[in-house]
Amino acid sequence: MGCPISSLIAELFLQHYEDIYIKQLLDTQNIALYTRYLDILIIHDTTRIQPDAINTHINQIYNNVRLSPTHESHSSINFLDLTITRKQTCPETDIYRKPTTTDININFLSNHRIEHKMAAFRFHFSRMYSLPLDSEKNKGNGK
Repeated sequence: MGCPISSLIAELFLQHYEDIYIKQLLDTQNIALYTRYLDILIIHDTTRIQPDAINTHINQIYNNVRLSPTHESHSSINFLDLTITRKQTCPETDIYRKPTTTDININFLSNHRIEHKMAAFRFHFSRMYSLPLDSEKNKGNGK
């Protein structure tokens, strides 16, 4: 099963890694945004630094830490359950659904606790109210 403190050690390492090396990239304004939650999202100005240069720099710090980047295509990138599209004035967000998504929740008549059944609905409502989505884009999708 693994060591029970392995996640704590990994988090401590990543905090140290970010405080020393990523902070340096942020301070020199080579990257505009760095965020980590299951995946890492790095936003940078391509006129200042190329994406491959950031990847090469980060991969040279520790031999065992490697980024495997996914670059934007058609001015958009998928991060967690969002599609972030680069526009002239500001970024636009939309909900990203993987091609394998089923959109199935736990059946209300199943033998699960009510808390488990309601968790998915609470998540969907919370996301609906907290994300500024484009209503015109979602009208045609039936969403």
